[in-house]
Amino acid sequence: MNIKNLNDLVDDAALEAGDKTAYATAEESITYGEFRRRVLATAAGFAAAGVKKGDCVAIVHRNSIVFVQAYLGLNRIGAIAVPINFMVQKADELAYMLNDCRAVGIVTQREFLKGLRGAAAKTPSLTRLWVSDAAQDECKDKEQPFSAVSSAGFDPDRTAIGVELDEQDTASILYTSGTTGNPKGVMLTHHNFITNCEATLKKVGLKSSDVGLCILPMFHSFAWTGKVLICLRLKAKLVIAPAIAPAKPWLKLMARHGVTLFAAVPQIYSVLTKQCCGLQGFFLRWLFFRKVRMAISGAAPLSPAVQKDFEKTFGIPILEGYGLTETSPVMTINALDQRRVGSVGTTIDGVQVKIVDDAERELALGGEGEICVRGDCVMKGYYNLPEATREAFTKDGWLKTGDIGALDSDGFLFIRDRKKDMIIIKGLKVFSAQVEAVLLEHPAVEEAAIIGIPDEHGDETIKAFVVLKKGADADKAALMKFCRAKFDGYKRPRDLEIVDALPKNALQKVLKRALRQQELQKKAAGAA
Repeated sequence: MNIKNLNDLVDDAALEAGDKTAYATAEESITYGEFRRRVLATAAGFAAAGVKKGDCVAIVHRNSIVFVQAYLGLNRIGAIAVPINFMVQKADELAYMLNDCRAVGIVTQREFLKGLRGAAAKTPSLTRLWVSDAAQDECKDKEQPFSAVSSAGFDPDRTAIGVELDEQDTASILYTSGTTGNPKGVMLTHHNFITNCEATLKKVGLKSSDVGLCILPMFHSFAWTGKVLICLRLKAKLVIAPAIAPAKPWLKLMARHGVTLFAAVPQIYSVLTKQCCGLQGFFLRWLFFRKVRMAISGAAPLSPAVQKDFEKTFGIPILEGYGLTETSPVMTINALDQRRVGSVGTTIDGVQVKIVDDAERELALGGEGEICVRGDCVMKGYYNLPEATREAFTKDGWLKTGDIGALDSDGFLFIRDRKKDMIIIKGLKVFSAQVEAVLLEHPAVEEAAIIGIPDEHGDETIKAFVVLKKGADADKAALMKFCRAKFDGYKRPRDLEIVDALPKNALQKVLKRALRQQELQKKAAGAA
């Protein structure tokens, strides 16, 4: 079948592998044929509820068959899936995203209802909240059980469901934090997703007999494309775990289903390696990871030391890749037969990368500058933000990544640093300006600066430096209490230091590099 859109992926899998297991969780396993029937029934239910082509429906849900079913059910009728980070619980931030895309519905579960009810009250376009794990008598106001759309008496043999789709139609909007506060909606097309799948598969060399495991959140593009869509294209079994922590449930699933493909963010590899000692390490390697033949790392830089330790301990090669939400996400990745530790690999087919200086002039090989990309993977643009979209591209049409890197003579890309003050927390992006702006709302705070401090797992923790207003008597405890009330867990500073002044240059710009260096020196002195 000529695969042009996500609907074709579902149809092709059911046609060619209808009796093969598609998805497995701790509770159930379903075949590709049954999954397609569920997708069609869900699409019919959404259509009956008034969802039409071009409408946006948010998905605030942990990893599950429901997540995939709802997403692809929306695509079946030409609607746009808007997966939202379920760690965002502040009603105002949720309401901003829902209003920005004019969401007409939300697919969710009970644990996220508190924040969503507050956001829904501020979203005029919203008509329904479909709750996957609730009965009718537990629902309030606009809420309904997800079964109201997923099993609405639909007969797939008698009812034609679907619309004509252009490959450049928007399939999904993914919100990514903006440096000035408001999230930006990244529009990704069917063409973006399909070509990213095809090119990544060609580069990595996976097989339909492989068994994948999805522990990374599906709202993240790494998990959605790198696990869900790639396994769907392969017609391979995907084992789904609701969360990374605790690890015991997904380790059991790995052993039960014989997982061969593992994907995670760098700190997971660090933790696994540290846990792999003695009898416990033996069971970890040989009971749970015995069939894994390949591991993939992304979403944050992988320490060469962590990679070497993991590969030595487990005997499993890690292929590190690189990309952005704006690039669907894969731009580059290492291959089994051609990889370099410390590099994020070479470009996939249909993608070009170049390195430019601040004047957007291309640099010679080895030169360090901003990484720019063009090709099939690049987003359609930011939803409702034409100016931000223009600013995201160079004058000659290359997407600016905001990351600093260099290319070697063989085309391997090496990431050097972040151009913007972005902090990575368990693979999720946190922009320091966002956190600083909220800290400045405190009546005692005159200035604030946020930095990320690397930890032993390859992750980062957030530290705040605060200058108090003259005469203010706030202490660290009071400011940390303010942070707990204002921030979602992953955005909250884990440490805070009150200082007399922040280091600045002649233009009065805060020198965050000096703050980072200061903290690294303290850490080194403590270790000594």
